[in-house]
Amino acid sequence: MRIQPDMATWQGRVDEAEGELGRRWHQVVKPLADESDGIAFVGFACDAGVARNHGRTGAGDGPAAIRAMLSNMPMRGRMRLFDAGDVRCHPTACGDDGLEQAQEALASTLDSLLDRGLFPLVLGGGHEMAYGSFGGLARHLARRHAEDGTPAPRIGIINLDAHFDLRMADRASSGTPFRQIAQDCAARAWPFNYCCLGVSEFANTEALFARARSLGAVWRRDVDMGAPHFAQTLEQLAAFMAGVDHVYLTLCLDVLPASVAPGVSAPAARGVALELVESIVDAVARSGKLRIADIAEMNPAFDIDAHTARVAARLAARVVAEVAAEPGSP
Repeated sequence: MRIQPDMATWQGRVDEAEGELGRRWHQVVKPLADESDGIAFVGFACDAGVARNHGRTGAGDGPAAIRAMLSNMPMRGRMRLFDAGDVRCHPTACGDDGLEQAQEALASTLDSLLDRGLFPLVLGGGHEMAYGSFGGLARHLARRHAEDGTPAPRIGIINLDAHFDLRMADRASSGTPFRQIAQDCAARAWPFNYCCLGVSEFANTEALFARARSLGAVWRRDVDMGAPHFAQTLEQLAAFMAGVDHVYLTLCLDVLPASVAPGVSAPAARGVALELVESIVDAVARSGKLRIADIAEMNPAFDIDAHTARVAARLAARVVAEVAAEPGSP
């Protein structure tokens, strides 16, 4: 179910003596009403997929933790920032955990925001959100395709993640969303353009590597993303984006080293340096092709001194700053 934003989450320091130049995000963010341009934050307060995947639960509280850290971000420029509330996962009357209903609610919410000309940034929440995020973008673009006869959309999915999340399972989980998206693309007769950066050989079975190959996925291992490989990584990213028209960026915080992002379901033993992750986020946001983004697996229950929440907020703020700076952007 979707609930209205709790604006009490947006609070922080006020530097009255600094005037307009001293403003922070909590002084600017407004509850979304009938606006038709700007950045819209949507929380995905759900970790039922993590539970199904036998991971460490707690990511349902992730959106509030990220908002709390975004509140004190200094304002740059004249960005229009709105809170569109949360999609929450609730057990159904028949005893189900409500995951599929939450994914459907997220897709519907994002479809509506895109139709209004807003840029959605989803704050999570388990990585099962990816199926809902892609679903919202796919509905929006499919409708445009049907209405004006444009070519079938070429959507590129860029996933910063230690895991492929292509698992086969009887039920959807945080480990299955990109396999589900691949099936959705096949049903629509659309290409499945999937780029996963930061893959750990020690966190993915051979079955997952085989599935990635069979689906034509592009990936880069964490061991191939060290400082000597920064340029090659960005070149591979640019080549991938050159072949698509629209980009969905999804950032799983477990792509970062556990020392940087301890508050996740599955901490990374190695991970990818924050410096490179930021460069990738900047490149994608500056491409002019980014349509929707989300940040997954923020788990306050296992965070240490809000390290992970601070990193998540920093990355979210980079996306917002770059998208807002794009000509013709929200």
